[in-house]
Order: sequence, then structure tokens, then C-alpha cells
Amino acid sequence: MGDNKQDLGKWGEQEASNYLLNKGYKILGRNIRTPHGGIDILASLDQILIFVEVKTRKSTAFGNPEIAIYARKLNHMENSASFYVQNSDYAGTWQCDAIAILKSDTQPIEIVHFENVNL
Repeated sequence: MGDNKQDLGKWGEQEASNYLLNKGYKILGRNIRTPHGGIDILASLDQILIFVEVKTRKSTAFGNPEIAIYARKLNHMENSASFYVQNSDYAGTWQCDAIAILKSDTQPIEIVHFENVNL
């Protein structure tokens, strides 16, 4: 893995996908684009459609990864998810989740899953 932000982000999305798979989720898609922004991971669990935002950091020098998921980002997530649902034939329940990943060179990987995040 390279050291640039894009490589770190892709790596984090793969780790988040693996984490979700291990928890029994189905991964339906990744890096889905909408006019309101991107959806990192589209998953499902128990017939609930789940839109996942992933934030990965290599250190806590600027805080834990989850602090990068602020109100404006949550608004983009909800708008992207709503757009996706409205433009598909899905009529069930959906939610937005966030996964924060801390990848340290000296510590084990930390993954924190925030379920059903909203404003």
C-alpha cells in the first residue's frame, strides 16, 4: 500500500468491507456516485439497506477518524442515500452507518462501527 490518502482510503474501505462481511452483512456495491456525493459501501443486513461512510487515519494527531464525519458530511450521506433509494426500486428500510478505522504502524488496527448515524 502506498502512503497517499487515496491508497489509505481504498485500503480502509476494503478493511471495512471485510469487517462487515465478518459481521454477516452483504456487500452490494462500493464507491457509488450520486449527484450529492459518493457512497463508500452499500451493504445490507436483515433486509435493511445500509449506506456506509468510511474514514481511515494513520494516527490520532488530528483526532480520531470519526471526527471527520461532521454535520455537513452526514447531510451529504443522507442526501446520497435518499437519492439512491428514490432512483431504485427499493421500498424497504434504510440507514446510514459510519466506520472509523485507525491504522497505526505500532498498534493493531482499530475499527469502530457507528450504526444508524443521523443529524
